Amino acid sequence: MSRINPTVRGFAIILAIAGLITGLSLEPTLTALFFLVRIVFFVAIAYFLYRLWRERREEISTWPARSQGVLYGAVLLAVVNFALGFGTDYPSGAAETLVFVLVLVACGFAIWRVWRDEHTYS
Repeated sequence: MSRINPTVRGFAIILAIAGLITGLSLEPTLTALFFLVRIVFFVAIAYFLYRLWRERREEISTWPARSQGVLYGAVLLAVVNFALGFGTDYPSGAAETLVFVLVLVACGFAIWRVWRDEHTYS
């Protein structure tokens, strides 16, 4: 077994797991587990963002109201976008996926731009 190429061995393991799931008709169980993993991933992202905000909230409170509004608005929009993406089958097609990604990119750019503007000293 150790003489087999690691890539081939990995694909063989994946095929064995897929065959086991298909053979034992475990698709509903796998769907439920995937849904639980999606929820846990969403909670982990929310917890990370909360910890990041908690460490920096005193600094953010000294920013102008416009910068605070843009930062919190972008974070809120990103969280709503993720909630829609994880809570439903959205994005389900190419157009929905493109919108999902573009909204996340726009939120990330807004957050980065506000952060850079508030940390640029001239």
